[in-house]
Amino acid sequence: MSGPTAAAIVAIAAGAAGLAALVRARPAAGTTVRLGLATFLVAGALGYVIAEWRLGILSAWDFLPLHLCDFAIFVAAFALVARRPGAVELLWFWALTGTLLAVVTPAVSGSFPDWRWLLYFAMHGGVIAAALVLVVGCGIRPRPGAAWRAFGWTLAYAAVVGVIDLLTGANFLWLRAKPPQPTLLDGLGPWPVYILAAGAIGLAGFHFLALPFRRPAATDPGTGPPTEAREPDVRLDSPIRRPE
Repeated sequence: MSGPTAAAIVAIAAGAAGLAALVRARPAAGTTVRLGLATFLVAGALGYVIAEWRLGILSAWDFLPLHLCDFAIFVAAFALVARRPGAVELLWFWALTGTLLAVVTPAVSGSFPDWRWLLYFAMHGGVIAAALVLVVGCGIRPRPGAAWRAFGWTLAYAAVVGVIDLLTGANFLWLRAKPPQPTLLDGLGPWPVYILAAGAIGLAGFHFLALPFRRPAATDPGTGPPTEAREPDVRLDSPIRRPE
């Protein structure tokens, strides 16, 4: 891992944790942080498309978020604005598995300080920050069964992308071959074994990320089931006496 990459990881961790802590400590700042992050993510995605178009290397596929991390940008922006539980759950699991992995083992052309390198880490960091702000800062906890639901949506997304890869010969989601840059997929075996292994690891990661939220929330005494009234225990030496 290069020095700039390590520095970017530290900056992402510090920035994401700091924003989440700010929103948790000052809920009034939540709206500003959420909308600011959403604007940053959408602007970054549009900026990338415009920059590639001006360089004359833009293709029709650049408009489609067919890699998981690309799609996660739009999931994050939607979740930040709408705060829908399903979108927040999907973002939580994607950001802290796929997006985090992409930060630790980046597959990006160019190196620091190339604009593509900077934008790559800024956008991935924004997605991770969005997940922490919504779940840790705003307190939108993943619900029971969230890991399985998110995994189901991930499989559905992969199936759609797989059909596109088959029809076009593309390699989105790395379903046809591994990335040209070294990644953790290199240690998971040949095709298609690495796809199955990555899916199993992803499912395990989803369940691991759901562990902190499996403790049931405290029940409001006013809304809980009524409890049967018990007659006080009356003993011979008790100051409480049955009425004569």
